[in-house]
Amino acid sequence: MHASSSKDLTDLEDLLGYTFKKKSLLKEAVTHKSYAHEKANNRMSFNERMEFLGDAVLELIISEYLFTFYPEYTEADLSRIKAYVVQESTLAEAAKNLEIGVHLLLGKGEEMTGGREKPSLLADAFEAVLAALYLDGGYKSASDFVLRQLADKIDQLTKNNFIFDFKTKLQEEAQARFAVLPRYVTHNEEGPEHEKTFEVKVYIKDDFIGSGKGKTKKAAAQKAAEQGLNKINEDSP
Repeated sequence: MHASSSKDLTDLEDLLGYTFKKKSLLKEAVTHKSYAHEKANNRMSFNERMEFLGDAVLELIISEYLFTFYPEYTEADLSRIKAYVVQESTLAEAAKNLEIGVHLLLGKGEEMTGGREKPSLLADAFEAVLAALYLDGGYKSASDFVLRQLADKIDQLTKNNFIFDFKTKLQEEAQARFAVLPRYVTHNEEGPEHEKTFEVKVYIKDDFIGSGKGKTKKAAAQKAAEQGLNKINEDSP
């Protein structure tokens, strides 16, 4: 089933929980450039510009939610949570739950290479659909839609303190980017037995990427992992 008919668009509206006044906005949001380029003579619109707008709307909605419901968090904490929530994997998961991929208009090449399952394409489509909804129904409709999809995710992450588990996040990144696990080494211990300070260093393969100090090895490893995450993100093209 593809979003090429009115019925398909209606099915997608049911999944989104919103009925569009201007159906062409939704159709543009689910039209990938690969499909539009195959129909070049029709000068068909595709969803890249909507991705741009949707990204900005999403940032505002998530920022407002965090600011309102997590007053005890610092600016750095809020920024860290927001970055996790709006990352590609989170948005791709939301798009899958909504079956957005099923309704995309794709070119033949993109179709053949599994475009409907690509995380980057799904995340972009989620943002484009959000932009279409914002343009059609305004900020309130867009906010309601986003929070239906992501508020529980935010609350679960913060409740379980997962968002601040830098070791888990570094492990995910190391496996995804380098196909290895980080290696932690206790580099130094200082102070009397009842008041020790530990220094832990973390490596990916043989490359040193971060260090941290703490009153426990676990706390020191968390700080090392945070520094390591910053390091590999800075080094990424």
